[in-house]
Amino acid sequence: MTVNTHSNLLSDDLAFQKEILQDVSRTFALTIPQLPPELQIAVGNGYLLCRITDTIEDEEALSAIQKREFCDRWLYVLKGKCDAKSFSEDLSNLLTLSATERENDLILNTYRVIRITNSFSDAQQKALHRCVSIMADGMAEFQQAASLEGLSDVDHFNRYCYHVAGVVGEMLTELFCHYSPQIGERRKDLFSLAASFGQGLQTTNILKDIWEDQRRGACWLPQSVFDESGFKLQMLSPDTMDPRFVEGLNSLIAIGHHHLKNALRYTLMIPSHETGIRRFCLWALIMAVLTLQRIYETPTFKSGQEVKISRRAVKGVIISTTALSRSNTGLKLLFSNLSRRLPKI
Repeated sequence: MTVNTHSNLLSDDLAFQKEILQDVSRTFALTIPQLPPELQIAVGNGYLLCRITDTIEDEEALSAIQKREFCDRWLYVLKGKCDAKSFSEDLSNLLTLSATERENDLILNTYRVIRITNSFSDAQQKALHRCVSIMADGMAEFQQAASLEGLSDVDHFNRYCYHVAGVVGEMLTELFCHYSPQIGERRKDLFSLAASFGQGLQTTNILKDIWEDQRRGACWLPQSVFDESGFKLQMLSPDTMDPRFVEGLNSLIAIGHHHLKNALRYTLMIPSHETGIRRFCLWALIMAVLTLQRIYETPTFKSGQEVKISRRAVKGVIISTTALSRSNTGLKLLFSNLSRRLPKI
């Protein structure tokens, strides 16, 4: 393959990546363009790699054993030990309506996503490979044990959140440090909070998606939290809201709130002149705070759509955080004001 041909292919691949990001993630399609151009490509690619993993996990037609097999094959594809096209065709043939048309399109174009990954520096590829490996292994493990009885305890819950989101926070930290030597000087402190950042976002998503997960035969809530109020998760039903469940729900909101406080601490460690990276972090964490607030105020919600924040609220997040992106004091006050009614640990 000539240099020009390779360059043209990569250019086409990057155009595909940019286009499909708009269709497979409302949040990341909004936040990734805030990053410096070099980071946009690496972070966008990392997101798509994770989304392919998510598609395997979410596919209702696949058994737990099949999910494990496809996760293993996916890791071989990532390492260059398995053909991407045969993997994507085999997976695509088994996808049902639980995967959107654009998710199916992403799967069929796995080889293009991988070509972009292979164009990165060794350090960037290492960060992406580590993230997807941990995520895929963890998802396959948890899918095999998925049930409506929930996870056993908070440690089990935290481990699940780490595998599906905390590790993404670590991947982003590695990419940020690779991009900026100044950020790299703070790597140790950032890394100590990175997983918590991801866990805060994942805890919010789990609470928002309780009923959607239940319809798929899974519950990712920790039973031990509900033991304190005497509620069994296998009794959970959107048609009968038990006050004992609400008590446990509020305890999990408090856990999510705690993680999002750590997310703010993480964000404020990013140098103030890196406003794009700060906005990328801030928009995600503030939208999570507002979602937790919606869940807390409406514990009888029956679908994630009922607690999804409005476009107007998203616009407010963008305006306020953009105006305050350089001010640590202003951002602390904003976070405190928006989260003041949330339960605390």
